[in-house]
Amino acid sequence: MKRTLLALLLITTLFVSFACERRGGVTNGGGSGPILVGYYGDLSGRTSSFGQSTKNGVEMAADEINKAGGIDGRQIQIITEDDQGEPNKAATVVTKLINQDRVAALLGEVASSNSLAAAPKAQEAKVPMISPSSTNPAVTQVGDYIFRVCFIDPFQGEVMAKFSANNLKAKRAAILYDFNSDYSRGLYQFFKRSFESQGGQIVSEQSYTQGDRDFSGQLTAIRAANPDVIYVPGYYGEIGVISNQTKQLGIKAPLLGGDGWDAPQLWDLGGASLNGNYISNHYSVDDPSPAIQKFVADYKARYNILPDALAALGYDSMKVLADAIKRAGTTENVKLRDAIAQTKNFPGVTGQITIDKDRNAVKPAVVLKLQNSKFVYETTISPEGSSEPVATNN
Repeated sequence: MKRTLLALLLITTLFVSFACERRGGVTNGGGSGPILVGYYGDLSGRTSSFGQSTKNGVEMAADEINKAGGIDGRQIQIITEDDQGEPNKAATVVTKLINQDRVAALLGEVASSNSLAAAPKAQEAKVPMISPSSTNPAVTQVGDYIFRVCFIDPFQGEVMAKFSANNLKAKRAAILYDFNSDYSRGLYQFFKRSFESQGGQIVSEQSYTQGDRDFSGQLTAIRAANPDVIYVPGYYGEIGVISNQTKQLGIKAPLLGGDGWDAPQLWDLGGASLNGNYISNHYSVDDPSPAIQKFVADYKARYNILPDALAALGYDSMKVLADAIKRAGTTENVKLRDAIAQTKNFPGVTGQITIDKDRNAVKPAVVLKLQNSKFVYETTISPEGSSEPVATNN
């Protein structure tokens, strides 16, 4: 009996020691062998276009780095998990990537609700996580191991409010948002605050839930309010349907949205009804920059499709992580976290990326016009205090 108790005590001690090491110490921090990077995203759910585009960008960046010799001679190995676009599954797959695969860092997610579910797991284990495109401010507020390479919703909402007031001369706006989406609710609040601060009036506020297919009640109420513009900060799966029903009801006001619209499937759902609408986004494939045009050409050659903003952000997230590992000289978690936080003026496809004190990326946004199944560059709007003009016409 005494031997059995001693054996059990030894096993328990070893288990606790391993758990403590994983939570507070080195994670995949050896100086040899592959660098394990976990990618998690929606590859089979309602926003699978987002997850697949991001995965494509991450893998293309990793392959480029590996073909160039890797990082200090070490190759990057991407371990991918499908969270099916569900927050509880995002938390589950991230726990698996951390505890079973022992990744050095995490890349993901796109949807803010999923990032918010997974980020506490990364923070608790002290594994650096970079979200390519979750724009809700709360994501990086989870803790000092959580970063992003995209702009945040206060800025994105402000961009479309400024564009509405300054470029479209709108005085009256309606809002139709997804009540259950952290992303959509955040954009709704920031657009409203900014639009009203510029003297605009919100004449109708309506909501829906992801998966809905009948928006006639909300749109009828909006039509009665007679807005100049309608802000719809949702995801492409509902936007195409909303756009069709807007035209069926004879509503002439343009729809405005965010980066959640950017997916090839949007055109399949909305078709010609999308013409004349506008979105804020992270970059434009029409940008003449040699670096962007090389990225676009390489991506198209590899995947036979033009890269959307999610692909570009996935690519940038992997490149930013690799740059931080190189500067840190290790994948040890504390040093890697500090190196990511020190990222400054990194030349990304989606703009120069500087990580601020809140672990957010400071960068401009573009406004794109939807026309004939294309996102056409309209203008660039920069953060307040930037050396670039706040708004420039095409």
